[in-house]
Amino acid sequence: MTLHPKTLLVTGGAGFIGSAVIRYLIEHHDLTLVNVDKLTYAGNLESLEAVADHPNYRFEQVDVCDETEVRRLFQQYRPDAILHLAAESHVDRSIDGPSTFIQTNIVGVYTLLEAARHYWNGLDDEGKRDFRFHHVSTDEVYGSLGPTGLFREEDPYKPNSPYSASKASSDHLVRAWHETYGLPTLITNCSNNYGPYQFPEKLIPLVILNALDGKPLPIYGKGDQIRDWLYVDDHVRALWKVLTEGTPGRTYNIGGHNEKTNLEVVKTLCATLDQLAPSPHAGIDRYEQLITHVTDRPGHDRRYAIDADRIEQELGWVPEETFDTGMRKTVQWYLDNLNWCRRVQDGSYRRERLGVLSEG
Repeated sequence: MTLHPKTLLVTGGAGFIGSAVIRYLIEHHDLTLVNVDKLTYAGNLESLEAVADHPNYRFEQVDVCDETEVRRLFQQYRPDAILHLAAESHVDRSIDGPSTFIQTNIVGVYTLLEAARHYWNGLDDEGKRDFRFHHVSTDEVYGSLGPTGLFREEDPYKPNSPYSASKASSDHLVRAWHETYGLPTLITNCSNNYGPYQFPEKLIPLVILNALDGKPLPIYGKGDQIRDWLYVDDHVRALWKVLTEGTPGRTYNIGGHNEKTNLEVVKTLCATLDQLAPSPHAGIDRYEQLITHVTDRPGHDRRYAIDADRIEQELGWVPEETFDTGMRKTVQWYLDNLNWCRRVQDGSYRRERLGVLSEG
C-alpha cells in the first residue's frame, strides 16, 4: 500500500536534510508541508527561500521539547504523518556539551511521540491506519565496525559518543511506542550525508571553505576512519519511499554504497577543487598541500558501512549518485553559493576545532 499524505509535519525543516526534504516535496508532490524548527545555529530559513512563498508551505518556529506548542501543531494542522528530523547532530559538539543532545534528541522525541499518540488516538479508523511517525536516525547507533562487515537493521546498538547514545535512546523510544501503544512508527538509520546547504562544521563543506581561504585542512589522526557517503537528494528520495510505502514497526538502513576513508574524501575534494577553482594562494599549487593531520577526537569510531538490502528489496530504492558525481555537484554548489556560506555562519561557529576534551 502506498500512502498519499495531504499534510506532513517536518521537524528540523530548516536544517540540512530537512530543507532538502521540503524543497524536493514541494517540487514533486502536492501536499501541505509544515516546517517545524527551533532555528538553532544550524537552522537557516535562507535554505528555503525558493519555496518560502509557495501556497503549500508553512513555517512554525517551535521547539520540539515544548509540549504545549507541539500539541497545538497537531490540533491546528491535523497532519497525516510526521517526518522527524530535528536533532542535535554533530559529534564534536556533543563532546563539548552533551546536555543539549540529551534534551533535544531524547526529551524532544518523547514529547513528539506523546503528542502524536494522543492525536492518533482521536483519529477515525482510516486516519489511524494511514498515519505515520517516521523517525530519522543515524548509523552511528551501531557503534564501530572492524575491517569487514556491514551494519544491518537487526544489529545490537553500541553507541560510542554522546550524540550517538542520544540517537540510540530516541530509536528505542520510537520502537517502544509502536510495540506498547500501537503507534505506526518507522525508523531509518542513514550513513553520512553530504550535498548543498550543509552547515560548514561538517567535513565536506569545512574542507571546501578552508581550501578556498588557503587555510589548513584538518584530518583527524591518520585519516583512515571509513564512512559510507550518501548524497542528500538520494536520502530524501529514500525517506519519502519509507514514509509512504514502508511497513510500520520496521527499521530501514539507508546507505550510499560509497565507503571512503576521511583522507580519500579530502583528497577527492582537493582534486575536484583543483579542476573547478584552481588555487590562487602563493606557494599552494594543489589544495592537497593544505592537508594537516591533527589529534584524533575521543571515541572516534573507525568504520561505518551500511547494508541497504532491505530498502532495495522491499521498496525498490537505490542511490542515483556515485561518490564522484555527487561530490562534483556539491563542490560546484558551494562555489556558486559562497555568499550563503558567509551569511549562515554566525558568531557561534567560525570553523574552529570542536570536540576537544577540556578539564572540568
